[in-house]
Amino acid sequence: MRRRLLAVLMVVMGAAALLLSVPLAESYAAGRTEHLLLRRRADAVRFADLADRVRSPADRTELSTEIRRYAGLYGASVAVSDTAGRTVARAGAPVPSPAAREALARALTGRSTERLPTVRPWGPHRLVLAEPVGRDERVSGAVLMAVPTGAARRDVTVRWLLIACGAPVVLAAAGLVAAGITRWLMRPVQDLDRAVARLASGRLEARAVSDTGPPELRSLRVQFNAMAEAVADSIGRQRAFVADASHQLRNPLATLVLQLENVEPHLAPGPGREEHSRALEEAERLTELLDGLLALARVEAGSAERAEQDLSRAVAGRVAAWEPVFDASELTLTATGVPPGLRVRAVPDAVGRVLDAALDNAVKFVPAGGRVTVSAQAVGGGQVLVRVADDGPGVPDSQLPLLTRRFVRAPEHQNVPGTGLGLAIADEIARLSGGRLATRGGTPRGLVVELWLPAQPYTDR
Repeated sequence: MRRRLLAVLMVVMGAAALLLSVPLAESYAAGRTEHLLLRRRADAVRFADLADRVRSPADRTELSTEIRRYAGLYGASVAVSDTAGRTVARAGAPVPSPAAREALARALTGRSTERLPTVRPWGPHRLVLAEPVGRDERVSGAVLMAVPTGAARRDVTVRWLLIACGAPVVLAAAGLVAAGITRWLMRPVQDLDRAVARLASGRLEARAVSDTGPPELRSLRVQFNAMAEAVADSIGRQRAFVADASHQLRNPLATLVLQLENVEPHLAPGPGREEHSRALEEAERLTELLDGLLALARVEAGSAERAEQDLSRAVAGRVAAWEPVFDASELTLTATGVPPGLRVRAVPDAVGRVLDAALDNAVKFVPAGGRVTVSAQAVGGGQVLVRVADDGPGVPDSQLPLLTRRFVRAPEHQNVPGTGLGLAIADEIARLSGGRLATRGGTPRGLVVELWLPAQPYTDR
C-alpha cells in the first residue's frame, strides 16, 4: 500500500509539474516575443518620424542612411513606402509574404502592429511589423520591417532548457516530500498491521507502538491497544480457568482412582465388581481428559518464538520412536520420500508433537496388519508438506472437517481410548507455527493427515 500511495502521489506531482512547466515555458516565450515587438516597434516609430520629416533630397538621403545602418547592424529588412505602396527607401532583402502585405495594409490605415507570432525555439525565423508614417488622416506612408528572431529564439531555448532541467529536480524534491509524507502516513498503519498479525498468531502481548501519523491513526492505535488488552485479558482468564480447573481436579481424581483400586480386593465377585471396573475406567478416562485439557491450555497460552528446525531429522526421530508401538499392535510404520535437509520455521518441536498426535490416532484406529506411511517434501510457495497416510477404514467425507475439533469423535469410535483432543492440539500447534493441518480421505481407503509448514532455506552449517 505504501508503494501504491507513493506511486499515486508521484503521478499527481508529475502531472502538476508538467502542467506548471508548459504554461511557464509558453509564458516566457510570449514575454520574449512582446519584448522583441516593443524594441523593434520603437525603431519603426523612429524611422516613421524620420520619413514624416522628409522634405528634401538631403532628408531622403539621411533616412536611407539610417535604415541601411540599422539593417546592417541587426540583419533586418526595412522598407519605407508611400500611401500608394511605392517604395521610398529600402535596406536589406525585400519580404514578399502575405504577412508583410497584411502588415503594410494595416499600417496605411493608421494602425500599428500590436501582436506578433510567439517566438519558439523552432521559429519563426523572421517577424514582420509595420508602423504608419503620420497619424490619423495625415498618414503619408508606412515603415515595414522584417526582423530576425535568432537572439530571441536562443533566449527562449535556454530558458526552456532550464525549465526542462528544473522540472525533474522539482519532481525529485517533491518525490522526497511525498516519500516522507507516505512514510508518516503509513508507519502507524504498518505498525498496526504487524501488531494484528502477531495477535492473530497467538502472541497476545502484541501491541501497536508507533506514535506518529495523523491524529486519527494515533487514536486508532490507542483504541486497538485497548481492544487487544481486553481480548488478551479475556482469553488469559479463560485459559487460566481451564488450566486451574484441570489442575485442581487432578488431585481429587488421583485420590478417587487410588481409593477405587484399594476397594477392589474387598469386593466379592459379581455385579458389584463389574460396576467397580467401569467406575475405575471412567475415572481413568477423566484423568486423560484433564491431561488433554492441560496440554491444550499450555499450547494455546504458549508464546514461544518460531525457530528454524530440521524437519527431516524430526520425522526420522519420531518414526523410530513409534516403531516399537506399531510392532506391538501388528502395524507397519515406514518413512518414505523424506529428503535430508528439509528445514522449517515453527514453534519448538512442532513437527514431533503433530506427528505424535497423528501416529497415536493411527495406532488406535488402524486394524492389525495395516500400514502407515510418513512422507515429507518441499512444495511450491515456500512450504514443506508432511503427510501421514494409513490404509485403515478411514473417515466419511462429511466427518473430515470435525477431526480437528475438540472432543469430537465418530459414533463408532466412542469406546476407543482417547479424549478427542489429539488432532485439535496438533491443529493449534500448526496454526501457531504459521502453517495449517488438513485431513482428507486416502486412496482407495484410509485417512491422510497433512501438515503444512513454512519452509526455511537450507544453509550448510
